[in-house]
Amino acid sequence: MRTTIILEDELGERLRKQARQDGKSFSAFLADAGRRALESRSSPRKTAFALITFRGDGTFAGIDLDKTNEIIATEDRTFYGDPVK
Repeated sequence: MRTTIILEDELGERLRKQARQDGKSFSAFLADAGRRALESRSSPRKTAFALITFRGDGTFAGIDLDKTNEIIATEDRTFYGDPVK
């Protein structure tokens, strides 16, 4: 694809100088820079995370961790009492 771009003089010179240092044509240098810019936006970098753990007795007996409503209800009963009583 052929296109025309308008650059500030200083930026254009810096880009041309870097292209020469890399042994690339100006067009190839700009194409590579464009690809890198698009790739960095499309694939977010994975950041390290800290696994948060706790000590204690673990979960309450009979609680299925796949049923979040049950977990919330059990916690509510623990802190606020049984609403049926």
